[in-house]
Amino acid sequence: MTMEEILMTFASASALMLEGVVAVLVMYGAVEALARMAVHLVVQSESVTRRLIWMRFAQWIILALEFALGADIIRTAISPSWDDVGKLAAIAAIRTGLSFFLERDIEAFEEPDMRGAAEG
Repeated sequence: MTMEEILMTFASASALMLEGVVAVLVMYGAVEALARMAVHLVVQSESVTRRLIWMRFAQWIILALEFALGADIIRTAISPSWDDVGKLAAIAAIRTGLSFFLERDIEAFEEPDMRGAAEG
């Protein structure tokens, strides 16, 4: 095997592992959100709200998006055609936009909690 083939094999395996991490993160976040929602429906606890459950799940999704972008960058690095670079740019823009808006929503939801804590 040449050095280039070894590097391509390593990069492909690395990207595949990152995509596995993405699946695990999203599934963990979804299971956690479902479990918290089930507890919330049964107990009707004030400390656990749907908003907090959504915020926690959104944080898992943001983390998964970062790993997915890393996997796409690795895949593009090993086969950089202009078509692949264009696809990476589109995917990166979409994922960055999703992360930005999710983080903005999380911050907007956290602000009332911060004001309540400062007043109380």
